[in-house]
Amino acid sequence: MPRIALIIGSTRPNRFADVPAAWVQAGAQARGLKLDTLDLRDHPLPLFEEPVPPSFTGGVYQNPAADAWRKRIGEYDGYILTTAEYNHGPTAVLKNALDSAFVEWADKPVTFVGYGGVGGSRAIEQLRQHAIELKMAPIRNAVHIGLEPFLGILQQGRALDDYAYLTQAREAMFDQLLWWAEALKAARERKVA
Repeated sequence: MPRIALIIGSTRPNRFADVPAAWVQAGAQARGLKLDTLDLRDHPLPLFEEPVPPSFTGGVYQNPAADAWRKRIGEYDGYILTTAEYNHGPTAVLKNALDSAFVEWADKPVTFVGYGGVGGSRAIEQLRQHAIELKMAPIRNAVHIGLEPFLGILQQGRALDDYAYLTQAREAMFDQLLWWAEALKAARERKVA
């Protein structure tokens, strides 16, 4: 079974990110899939400050926090990123976390769970571009938690499971992520051999 990391891409107090993160974890557990949650609150990374691009250093970072992060990222075969949408883009802390590793992301699939007015769509589109530059494989399926379920949860006591289309999107996301994680893991192993 591929190792998958669920990265919580917001560090704000009173963040909504904990809701979709718990929901993704519950869905994974129901499928017998183990996800490791990497909360960016637990990984305080400096703003990218390397004196030379990591592409020139083989991906080694001088800052110890960034170097520890990249080593942790390297343990996984695929990633699910939660993202809010701020000013039509992803959170700065999530973009910085992507920049704080380099070779560890390569040849691995990534998908997204976005939330906000348009389900985090604009943030996810930007993250897909960043992922491609990091040589990741962003998959098609993602979960977009739009304004109606977002407010339903915050104001009406509803849950993400109350929205069947979101549950279906989560299942499709898992299916595609696992397929790509297994395929790319096998490809990486052949490349090393």
